[in-house]
Amino acid sequence: MRRPFALVLVFAVAWGFFPAFAKAAENGEIVSIDKREFIARHLEKKGLDLLMEKNGRVYIVASPGELASLFAARVRFSLETNRLYPFVRTGISPAGGLNGAYHSSLELETDLRILERDHPELAKVVEMGESLEKRKIYALKISGSVSLEENEPAVLFLGCHHAREWISVEIPYLFGKYLLDHYDGSPEVRDLLDHCQVWIVPLVNPDGLEYTIHVYRYWRKNRRMNGDGSYGVDINRNYGYRWGYDNIGSSPLPASELYRGQASFSEPETDAVRRLFFSRNFGAMISFHSFSQTIMYPWGYVNAPTPDESELNAVARTMSELISAVRGTVYAYGRAAGILYTTNGDTADWTYGVAGIPSFTIELPPVDVEHGGFFNDEAAIDAIFSENLPAMIYLTDYAVRHFVPAGRRPAGREGRLRPPDRIKFYGKIDKSP
Repeated sequence: MRRPFALVLVFAVAWGFFPAFAKAAENGEIVSIDKREFIARHLEKKGLDLLMEKNGRVYIVASPGELASLFAARVRFSLETNRLYPFVRTGISPAGGLNGAYHSSLELETDLRILERDHPELAKVVEMGESLEKRKIYALKISGSVSLEENEPAVLFLGCHHAREWISVEIPYLFGKYLLDHYDGSPEVRDLLDHCQVWIVPLVNPDGLEYTIHVYRYWRKNRRMNGDGSYGVDINRNYGYRWGYDNIGSSPLPASELYRGQASFSEPETDAVRRLFFSRNFGAMISFHSFSQTIMYPWGYVNAPTPDESELNAVARTMSELISAVRGTVYAYGRAAGILYTTNGDTADWTYGVAGIPSFTIELPPVDVEHGGFFNDEAAIDAIFSENLPAMIYLTDYAVRHFVPAGRRPAGREGRLRPPDRIKFYGKIDKSP
């Protein structure tokens, strides 16, 4: 039983890496491997968590067990975490606990209940379901008459499918708070909420988030116990549209970071989203992720246009321009499979595929791993929210203006983007408290 570790120890000492290995074995690390060696060793088939490829090297997140395997296989790699994230180890506020200014699942529940308490006519917390570990999954419904069930458009904002993407919790939560805080003082916000429902689910994956806070900061999936001893399903590969289309956009291997699960909607987290989605007439959807500063629309499962390509591209371009107008941050935009990589069973393909509504994945800053990756400085939370705010308001208004009362529209209806002269306000949002 001790022999594998003995081998690791020998290799570590021989390479002079033991101090680094001892540190890395606690929480895992980002490592880079020469691309030629990565391919020659067929490491792309090992289910490793790929971050990016740059300057002839492949960057991965290696768990403690994967680090041990790389040592044992004598794969030559470089530890990159401290070099890439020099601020991270001291970037969490002691007063905020292990997760600093970011929300845990309990902190989020508390803050959502506070919003409901402080705005009883506008806000309602809804229990959508439970995670595998029996944590509640909450949605915040916001409307001018929140207690009424009216035939009006709804817009859905989702956060934190992937556990380590902490910033993706904060942006939809802060959007809900902004709408509630500005209803009385902003005619534009009041007009929106009097004509639609905004549904915000900041935390789709509470089990995974807690695991990143207390055990392993890089954890991505949920906490499903798989039959082979591995854990986790990538719940953004578990939705029903083109689920399992191929083994590139998702994986059938439980150990993979892209593992899609045993069946579509096999996970309680995605099932909760499905039940909420079909309970309302949603007119638009954004799923927030990090990182890469991109706005993506379907299709993700194949690099081919939808029937609504021109409309989706125009809406994405408008959102990108509104974001850039705030402080110059550039979000690339385009078809998901063309701008990033192919995915199947993801949220945006599903909401568009089954309902034909404008559906977007927004990958929040930073632009790449060298600028921080999944580790956003706490001081950046408000800035990232402020630059995304005009785009979120714009898409909400867009859904209201293109509402189809008789049910969801079929895919294939193009040419409905509002002229630019009707969106001038959305670049000048009042950001006063």
